[in-house]
Amino acid sequence: MGGEARQQVCDELLQDVVGELTTHDLRVRGLDVTATVDGGVVHLRGDVDRVEQLALLRRLVGRIAGVLAVWDRVRVAGRDPVILDLGCGDQRQYPSNYGVDRRRTPSVVALADVSRPLPFRDAGVDRIFVVHVLEHLIDFLPLVDECHRVLRPGGVLHVLSPWWKHVNAVADPTHVRLLDTQTVKGICSSPGRPVWHPLHVGRDDATVFADLTPAAPGDEPDPRQLARFFD
Repeated sequence: MGGEARQQVCDELLQDVVGELTTHDLRVRGLDVTATVDGGVVHLRGDVDRVEQLALLRRLVGRIAGVLAVWDRVRVAGRDPVILDLGCGDQRQYPSNYGVDRRRTPSVVALADVSRPLPFRDAGVDRIFVVHVLEHLIDFLPLVDECHRVLRPGGVLHVLSPWWKHVNAVADPTHVRLLDTQTVKGICSSPGRPVWHPLHVGRDDATVFADLTPAAPGDEPDPRQLARFFD
């Protein structure tokens, strides 16, 4: 079975497993949320009453073997999430995301250089996508710090970058950094910088995925989560 066909079969299996979870697990049964799976990424859509319900569903889905990331466009208490798509170029991850880039394209609604401070207020955003961006920045930690600043408590930063061992990581001459899941460990707990809690970190043969949530001031990384995802 070829790689693409195998991934399709795996996605179908994961979708069945997530469906069984939302049907039979009493903790999330009855939530008005649907899930689709594409390339190991679970996409949640729908409505919940409380943010805690979404956080629980995300945590349970993220524990399923084979899931690489959990992305959502779930409304909480009738409010659509505010989602930034940084460095989106010509394509946003979801059509309703707010595209941000330094050059104007049909997908961009705000012009900004992501290597500089972001032009957004503190704690005003629910989700941030940083897809194929970090590998283009010599020093990407200031951008990660800015994401921490603008995310609401309980918000999620979605990172996607080429895995350092795959040819895609080195074939593009504009890539100036190589990433691994261990790089995400450093992001979560860099001395003197804002702390992140890893919700989910994984990779396939080509790509590193990470879902991170900003820690509250004074919080330390959970050693159980660090042990789960990192060496």
